[in-house]
Amino acid sequence: MRMPEPDAGVIARRVAIARDLQRLVPGEGVIVDEDALRAYECDALSAYRQPPLIVVLPSTTEQVSTVLRYCHENGVKIVPRGAGTSLSGGALPLADAVTLGLGKFNRILDIDISNRCVVAQPGVTNLAITTAVQDQGFYYAPDPSSQIACSIGGNVAENAGGVHCLKYGLTTNNLLGVEMLLMTGEVVRLGGKHLDPGGYDLMGVVTGSEGLLGVITEVTVRILRAPETARAVLMGFPDTESAAATVAEIIARGIIPAGLEMMDKPAIHAAEDFVHADYPLDVAALLICELDGPEAEVTHLIARVEALATGNGATSLRVSTSDAERALFWAGRKAAFPAVGRISPDYFCMDGTIPRHALPAVLTRMAEMSTRYGLRCANVFHAGDGNLHPLILFDANVPDELERAEAFGAEILKLCVEVGGVLTGEHGVGVEKRDLMGTMFNEIDLAHQQRLKCAFDPGQFLNPGKVFPTLHRCAELGRMQISGGSMPFPDIPRF
Repeated sequence: MRMPEPDAGVIARRVAIARDLQRLVPGEGVIVDEDALRAYECDALSAYRQPPLIVVLPSTTEQVSTVLRYCHENGVKIVPRGAGTSLSGGALPLADAVTLGLGKFNRILDIDISNRCVVAQPGVTNLAITTAVQDQGFYYAPDPSSQIACSIGGNVAENAGGVHCLKYGLTTNNLLGVEMLLMTGEVVRLGGKHLDPGGYDLMGVVTGSEGLLGVITEVTVRILRAPETARAVLMGFPDTESAAATVAEIIARGIIPAGLEMMDKPAIHAAEDFVHADYPLDVAALLICELDGPEAEVTHLIARVEALATGNGATSLRVSTSDAERALFWAGRKAAFPAVGRISPDYFCMDGTIPRHALPAVLTRMAEMSTRYGLRCANVFHAGDGNLHPLILFDANVPDELERAEAFGAEILKLCVEVGGVLTGEHGVGVEKRDLMGTMFNEIDLAHQQRLKCAFDPGQFLNPGKVFPTLHRCAELGRMQISGGSMPFPDIPRF
């Protein structure tokens, strides 16, 4: 389904803005051809699509600055875009906004082993940072499943996680500094190579801000020494409740694995068919628990984990005997999303976080929802920190399946909040969870969050329509009564 053709006024505005931007970013840095714009019409939340007004692809910080300054002075909205792997619609374009693509910012600028950090441009992929330092015995800990493609700038924008974040933290725990441009084109540096910058924690504000506060053009991250030993335990269980109980016991006994992941039967079979990781297929749930550190410590902890799993009825136990086998265990888990894509025409990858003790009850409720909505659901999640990634399978070509999938996903997220969790663990709010923000925050909470945005972007030009279910004008926020002064956002184009 194609969007309606733009009217003459939109076309004239596009031509004028494109002409001006081509002077600022010469060569092939500005895209206006409608067919070429289709490549940018969505991110990984592909059910929602909207061709942008224009795409501009700067290659230097100076070009980004001049583009932002021009758009600020001329009232043009901006949607920042990294690798386009966002699963929440964070990079969804607007018909009246310029999409600012940062794909040309793809160089590692400095590898500082003495200070154990790497300085990179935002378009560098997550995995490329580890690849650049692994021959010196280091790695970058946060490792999203999309790490081969997702960019480090996007990781900062969404506060991305990964399978090894249970022990080593999310992006925010491994970020040392950023260079960021405000909507006015002003360059701001927050943090740096030093461990603990003074003053307000503005870097904490920026991390996870989803492109609403500024455009990141440089990132400094902490790298870690590779552990002496790392081994993984593959544990199969006859039901998800037993697996969930094992997760809770591992953490309760004071064992902090490097990673602790869980998959249910549909996800196990899809991953095995795709990767051939030698997963047991006669189990209802699979846990992957990785322990790292000195050899003696790892050996001791593995024995404790095996005992806990056996006590909870594990029917299959296997410990990796080499780094290659450990990597294979993880290959199946990290390929779960594309693997599920082979068994369903479409799927939504949800992202909510719950207290670990609520895991068995939540999985039971989700199974009931699956039956009620008539849609299959494969579960893959960061069990150690309670970050769920239900994959809701549907076919957009079947009438009403997309609507049922959306309703199913919304009910899962509301359930996460109901049991004491939150709407997102690492994918962000974007447009996917925007209209659910009221289930977690009241109007006063949301108004205060928008005041923070106004401090950075008073014209509200940066990534408008994301995160907040209603738009308050910045001038109103200083004097408004919380009961009024809001303007609903338009509907999201959906396919």
